[in-house]
Amino acid sequence: MVILHVKRGDENQFLYETNVNNSVDDVVKDIVAIFNGRLKVTRICNELDELQKHGTFLPLEMQGLTDEQIQELKLEDPWAKKCAPQGYVFAKDEMGRRCGFAPPPNLQEVLKKAAETAKEIISKKHVDLRECMTQKDVSRAMDELRGATKIVFPAGLPPHDPVRMELDNVEDLSGTQAANEVIDPSRACLWACGKKFINGNKLSDHLGPNDKSKVTVKLCSSTEGAPGREPVLTEEERKQLMLQAYRRQEEWKKLEQDDDDSYLNSKWADGHNMKRQFHGLDNISWKPVLKK
Repeated sequence: MVILHVKRGDENQFLYETNVNNSVDDVVKDIVAIFNGRLKVTRICNELDELQKHGTFLPLEMQGLTDEQIQELKLEDPWAKKCAPQGYVFAKDEMGRRCGFAPPPNLQEVLKKAAETAKEIISKKHVDLRECMTQKDVSRAMDELRGATKIVFPAGLPPHDPVRMELDNVEDLSGTQAANEVIDPSRACLWACGKKFINGNKLSDHLGPNDKSKVTVKLCSSTEGAPGREPVLTEEERKQLMLQAYRRQEEWKKLEQDDDDSYLNSKWADGHNMKRQFHGLDNISWKPVLKK
């Protein structure tokens, strides 16, 4: 099986295992589903953090209004108490986006642990651990989040709550930054070694018949153009090379500064030493004779 190291730009995403005989279309479709699924899990985890602190989402016409404005307009959230968790505590949302009926601390912990588990399942750390990712992993993370919300909110979430919309796959991301991160499957493509994988081909047409290899591929949209090539050296290799160059430079500096010529007084540096030995003049001591 060939291992595809999927990147988005220069950022690691996940490892994907496949066969070189599979079609490019099927591989791209599967990779995009995993990529977009990981984004969905991340969005839900971010919303769960607010859900456990301030309860469910207010209707759109009530968001951002003060209590006085809500009373003056005679607005009411029909879902707040209906969907409130058992033993809820009131925690006002200063942003004016949520009702304030938050779960008690023990149920907050349920949501928190579910979010941590889901993040761990789709973590980019699996690249370093050499563990491949599949759509089943994304589904497992989604099931973890879905189960936690059902435990904490047995009556369900309001239909306009972002968490429920994400879980029901009816989320509206238009006008948000998250919409720019999601890749349209119909426009998705893979690049490797500066070349684009052509739809209709097999992976072997681009990677060769060797089924026991690892290739770095970049996931792009057809509207983005060709991605940058991978650097020849990794960041760690580049650091080690710079460290070696620095050490070599410091050694040369020390050699240039070392102008000690005391070695000239050494016996081995005496050019007449051998001549004295032949004439038996080596190790001769003398002292002046004193006349009486």
